[in-house]
Amino acid sequence: MSLTETHKLSPSIWQDFKEITKMRLAISVVFSSMAGYLLGAYSIDWLTVLLLAVGGYLMVGASNAYNQIIERDLDALMDRTKNRPVAAGRMSVRTAFTIATIFTVLGLVVLYIINPITAVFGAISIFLYVCVYTPLKTKTPLSVFVGAFPGAIPFMMGWIAATGDFGIEAGTLFMLQFFWQFPHFWAIGWFLYEDYKKGGFFMLPTGERDRGTAIQVVLYTIWTILVSIIPVFGVTGRLYLTPVSAVLVGILGLGLLYYALRLYSYKNNLTAKRLMLSSVSYITLIQIIYVADKFLR
Repeated sequence: MSLTETHKLSPSIWQDFKEITKMRLAISVVFSSMAGYLLGAYSIDWLTVLLLAVGGYLMVGASNAYNQIIERDLDALMDRTKNRPVAAGRMSVRTAFTIATIFTVLGLVVLYIINPITAVFGAISIFLYVCVYTPLKTKTPLSVFVGAFPGAIPFMMGWIAATGDFGIEAGTLFMLQFFWQFPHFWAIGWFLYEDYKKGGFFMLPTGERDRGTAIQVVLYTIWTILVSIIPVFGVTGRLYLTPVSAVLVGILGLGLLYYALRLYSYKNNLTAKRLMLSSVSYITLIQIIYVADKFLR
């Protein structure tokens, strides 16, 4: 095999950077933060928008890099993760740790420039993800519950970046993304059950792909729908939804519930994968509707 052919088969430094920071996930988190900011802002400060995007990416990238250092031996056992830079041996632990540490420091500084409360929640997110959620993944299914906290912070953090205040509005955004994560991650845990089992990860609430897990998926989906329409009743401060938007949000919620019920009925990998895909569409469209409702009403 020629040097050129070998180079083509080897991931580039850029690809490894994307993988160590989980670029697609980080971008989705930044999107949530941007939505939260737009909902909270009285007027748009583009410098704050830039700082929030950069700071948010750095914090997520740091969390993922630390995670891949801690789980490198387990990642090497699973098909979906065995080609990650540290697990595959293309990136040293020292290099990954350096990236994670630099990202943490820079991310906190950038978020602190916005306001101190935003930086505090950024720090809490990293701590919970790296020091609590990651170790618990091989110990108990409750790891998903713990992981839902840092996962729900970005949407809320965007509001705090805009207002410098944590109130009922930020709390509502937090609850929406918090409950949404359960059907989303349990769907992933379902269709990747065998792969997770190789690494010794406990992702499903009962530990098995069974009726109990499917029931909990349905229940948390219902909670997600209920929280998503609360703003229409005018009890969440400045965070408000018009009836028309609430109907749209409700329709999307019923679509998500449909796929959750399909998982309950069929209990197979195909329905779990469809639920996961629908959950991604759901949270993205919900955030777009919330923002559009604010600026078009």
